[in-house]
Amino acid sequence: MSLLRTRAAVTPLRRRFDDAVLPSVDALVAVERPEEPMHCLRPATIAAAAAGFVAGFPGETLYAVKCNPEPAVLRAVWEGGVQHFDCASAAEVALVRAMFPEAGIHFMHPVKARGAIRAAWGEHGVRDFVLDSAEELAKIRTETGAAATDGLGLFVRLALPKGTAMHDLSGKFGATPEAAAALLRAARPSAARLGLCFHVGSQMLDPLAWRQALALAGEVIREAGVAVDVIDVGGGFPVAYPGIEPPPLGAFFAEIEAGFEALALPGAVLWAEPGRALVAAGGSVVVQVQGRRGQELFVNDGVYGALSDAGAPGFTFPVRLIRPEGKPPATTEAGFVLFGPTCDSADRMAGPFWLPEDVSEGDWIELGQLGAYGACLRTAFNGFDRARLVEVRDRPMLEPAAAEVSLAA
Repeated sequence: MSLLRTRAAVTPLRRRFDDAVLPSVDALVAVERPEEPMHCLRPATIAAAAAGFVAGFPGETLYAVKCNPEPAVLRAVWEGGVQHFDCASAAEVALVRAMFPEAGIHFMHPVKARGAIRAAWGEHGVRDFVLDSAEELAKIRTETGAAATDGLGLFVRLALPKGTAMHDLSGKFGATPEAAAALLRAARPSAARLGLCFHVGSQMLDPLAWRQALALAGEVIREAGVAVDVIDVGGGFPVAYPGIEPPPLGAFFAEIEAGFEALALPGAVLWAEPGRALVAAGGSVVVQVQGRRGQELFVNDGVYGALSDAGAPGFTFPVRLIRPEGKPPATTEAGFVLFGPTCDSADRMAGPFWLPEDVSEGDWIELGQLGAYGACLRTAFNGFDRARLVEVRDRPMLEPAAAEVSLAA
């Protein structure tokens, strides 16, 4: 008998109404009066955003599963026309393959466990793998036992200089331009499909960042002196938050298309790996106020739960008060700081979050734009790992820019 035990750190989200879709968040709160965080999914919003991205992007769209791996979200993305998935772990690969046997799965983590490579290749039919070092290239070759004739796809991750994205991603992965050129040359003989990929950072507001990255990619390809089949421009496509209104997605697509065409790569195609842009508007979290101290509200979710981005990263989210019964909310608003439920003083969200000035214990607050990096970043710290999941028909609290949202009746 094995002495090893495994357990999940976080209780899976519990679906409150099996296969049911409530008409609205307000109806849900009025009926349930939830005392645990409630994750509200809007599948129609996600499907519409995915369809808009697919229609506008001049290449193949891969959904970044890490952004939100909830099966209901994956189904909505699929319904929106996205049939390729950017996976970063063996668990994500297995989940996508179980749900969508015909999906294109791409293992886009630059440093992978050997067992994960073997399982992806041998059990789940994954053929595309990212690398940013000679050691990882050797690992992939060894664990797949593959050659170009077996359909192996090899993608070199190029490091970019630090940019202006709200979440900088320049410090962990990526080869220098010189190393990337050498890796392209080394990978070409084994690759049925050779690609160069990069990531400009998460929530990048400047469309020119992609054109500049593509220009650097062109320099690397010229230095490598080998044919490249795919340019993967990664993710980072932004969405709106209070006080942040990014350019329309069309502006990003135009810069990418122009930058790609300038490379003049015969037969090459474009890929992108959006996450936030597809699912942010499709999720919200309802929390309950458990106490008030001046302009500080103590709520039942926080930075160790779905509101991680509201902590140190300093994101604010659209908010609204829900008070199913009793006196109407005040017509004037005030800015509030939120504290989460744990005993850690770092469980603080500075905001400010603008709410009716008479918000009090027992009220509920809905926070929007949490379909991305909300539920999937929850922890079990201090035992606060319980939450519910429900699907609703409400319009999103902030409309996505990718497409006009059409909600089913």
